[in-house]
Amino acid sequence: MVRLGIDRLINEYPSWVKGNRTGVVTNYAMTDSHLHPVIDRLIQVFGSNIVKLFGPEHGIRTASPEGEHISSEQDARSGLPALSLYGTDRKPTAEMLEDVDLLIVDLQDIGTRYFTHVSTLKGVLEACDENHIRCLVLDRPNPIGSSMEGPLTEPGYTSFVGSLPIPVRHGLTLGEIARWLKRTRYPHLDLDVMALEHWQRGQYWDDTALPFVPPSPNTTGIDMMILYPGTCLFEGTNVSVGRGTTKPFEIIGAPYIDGFELAERFNQQQWPGIRARPLYFSPWRSIYAKTLCQGIQLHVIDRKVLTPFRVGIALVQLIHDTYPEHFAFLRPSHNGHDADRLFFDLLAGSDGLRKAIESGHGLDFLQDEARQLEQFRDEVAQDLLYPEKS
Repeated sequence: MVRLGIDRLINEYPSWVKGNRTGVVTNYAMTDSHLHPVIDRLIQVFGSNIVKLFGPEHGIRTASPEGEHISSEQDARSGLPALSLYGTDRKPTAEMLEDVDLLIVDLQDIGTRYFTHVSTLKGVLEACDENHIRCLVLDRPNPIGSSMEGPLTEPGYTSFVGSLPIPVRHGLTLGEIARWLKRTRYPHLDLDVMALEHWQRGQYWDDTALPFVPPSPNTTGIDMMILYPGTCLFEGTNVSVGRGTTKPFEIIGAPYIDGFELAERFNQQQWPGIRARPLYFSPWRSIYAKTLCQGIQLHVIDRKVLTPFRVGIALVQLIHDTYPEHFAFLRPSHNGHDADRLFFDLLAGSDGLRKAIESGHGLDFLQDEARQLEQFRDEVAQDLLYPEKS
């Protein structure tokens, strides 16, 4: 079975923490391989060495809705200060770090640029570099393998859903991203990465034998994570991604859509590895709450041949063209995003995809993708930690 960074730290390298005033960037959804919360385990083993907690989006309890600002507070369970990195501050301040010698990061990414744990990691590394704090990243698997898709974020379109020039589906672990950032941006940062054991690049989460714990309220399982690079694009439109249903990011729809027509037209495109079925749904929250919608549920048939970002673009194009009098791109609804940019553009990393869709040729946006991905692979090659799956 794959061994997580948290397991290795506690069992093999406890001296890294002992004697250090330690802050932990994590939440209660992060567990060791036996489902014990990371916060509990660290306090159990290291006691008073753990001095404060730092919470990403959704908070320490992983219970707040997407985009909702989180306030700093005292964690009721541990009694420690729980400082928010998703409120007024998006990275630790000097004041937050003034009584910290070591900052541990243990967060589960889901392999897609939009998922904000990548941006939280970037902010933590930057703060540690600025304040001369040692940083230890406890690595976790990339749950959707090592495939890469999508051009890189362009200058002028960085945001908390795209803070780094990496592909939409980036194919890396957070530990590898941390190593890349240290080498290219923070050469003087005191960084260690506790690597995984027995994990191979290209393995999906269900290849690991590890229990799955959702790292955010709408991260429901492997199919959702596989589809997310494509279906998350609809967050920048007036189409529901199924928030407020049991299958967020697997369900796409709106009151103005004919689900049977959409399923037929999508399936006629014969995208490898995926099929759509029509459905009715009424979300209990988010856009179109308590309103009857029609749409489709996407079913992953063969993830080895599925290209979710391309499928997402094709589906946005299809709905845009089929319902031009209803479909719309939206301004950011999440706090902290640039209101002068369409949220769709922030997700895409430029305005190029939206303009291509509006002209009727969304997939033309990917003309330069192969070159950018090859260049990115070459750039991060020396920062990789794991062998390819045999």
